[in-house]
Amino acid sequence: MIRREDVGPLTLLTLDRPDKANALTRAMMGQLVAELKDAGTRQQAVILTGAGTVFSAGADLDEARAGLATDGIWEELSGTLAALPCLTIAALNGTLAGGAFGMALACDIRLGVPGAKFFYPVMKLGFLPQPSDSARMAALIGPGRARMILMGGAKIEATEALNWGLIDRLSAPETLLEDARTLTADACAAPAGHAGRIKALIPRDWSH
Repeated sequence: MIRREDVGPLTLLTLDRPDKANALTRAMMGQLVAELKDAGTRQQAVILTGAGTVFSAGADLDEARAGLATDGIWEELSGTLAALPCLTIAALNGTLAGGAFGMALACDIRLGVPGAKFFYPVMKLGFLPQPSDSARMAALIGPGRARMILMGGAKIEATEALNWGLIDRLSAPETLLEDARTLTADACAAPAGHAGRIKALIPRDWSH
């Protein structure tokens, strides 16, 4: 349910469960961790996207009720992404919800499409957000707006997400992946390891 495509020094990882809104199972996240660790040792850029019109609805609800909601795999996945020594881009092809936020928040750049919505319904579901998700979200958009999403159940439209800084740029659905690839071109053309050296110079408040 994770498709990988390598094009030179670029890896494209696609959540491929569109019939279930790309809801994440533990097996999918385990595969993502393995693919990301492998890509981090050899690639200059990674793009993460989804199949269909939803990036991810978050955790598979059946698995969430069976214990996935509190599984350490969430922190392992976002931590693996955040630590990659290469450029990482979340090409959000649609709505981003729940625990899937962790992947997007851990990426260096987030692109979204105009019809996407952004919400994290942990309050009404009785779950806690992952600690790093809360910290990264607050660092990006401020604590008040993070509370609106995590505590107030706010569903943020794409234009507002862009204004807040939750995403960095809007792209048309038909050009989303091409726009993401364009942003990786310099990193892919640079000497091996150079992307990681520049990345290390850019502060990340949530990592302190």
